[in-house]
Amino acid sequence: MTQHPASKKYNCIIVEDEPIAAEILESFISRDQELNLVGKCADAVYASSLLSIHEVDLMFLDLHLPVVKGFDFLRKIKNPPFVIVTTAYHQYAVEGYELDIADYLMKPIPYERFLTAIGKFKHLMEAEDALLEVSERDFIFINSGKKQVKIILHDIFYIESLREYINIHTKTESFTFKMPISKIEEALNPKMFTRIHKSYIISKSKIEIKSANIIQINGKKLPVGRTYKPLLEL
Repeated sequence: MTQHPASKKYNCIIVEDEPIAAEILESFISRDQELNLVGKCADAVYASSLLSIHEVDLMFLDLHLPVVKGFDFLRKIKNPPFVIVTTAYHQYAVEGYELDIADYLMKPIPYERFLTAIGKFKHLMEAEDALLEVSERDFIFINSGKKQVKIILHDIFYIESLREYINIHTKTESFTFKMPISKIEEALNPKMFTRIHKSYIISKSKIEIKSANIIQINGKKLPVGRTYKPLLEL
């Protein structure tokens, strides 16, 4: 991700194999002074090249690309940027939310709907920028509306994902913030916390009971995802 000073500029790319759709997106992007289009392409191979060359904050991704489809491509990206999916098909919305998609645009895309999607993206970027590392990483501040909430890392039992929101659970209360779980995961010390499921991050020191499929924390039984079992070293 790029660093954003007072005058923010977000780098974005378009991955779209329909020339007219790509031109419309490029036109929409050009109207926003905070968006900087650094490249556009029509397939996943070229998109991988753009991501390796540029620090990209936002990718507009068509799902029906030649050779490698959009979601398959997205799953292969390590530390992907925020993604706004573009497609003519409704049935992919649920899968898109599972992959931490910032928003989901149906073609043909009205400009007003584009603006809504960009607003969601900017909110997520502001939340990410508000994750501040401090000395010895004993607490973080998380942006919540117009204020910042201080979270003591030692107080966290587990973090739960609810689509574009997260719930941070302590022993006695929970805090809800609008950001994908993948972004707070980047801010946490992996020696203290680990991902056990696409929807859960846990504090290693708070584990009460563990098995191959379930981890219990503060009386709550949390599932261990199949993908995370080989990586789970507690």
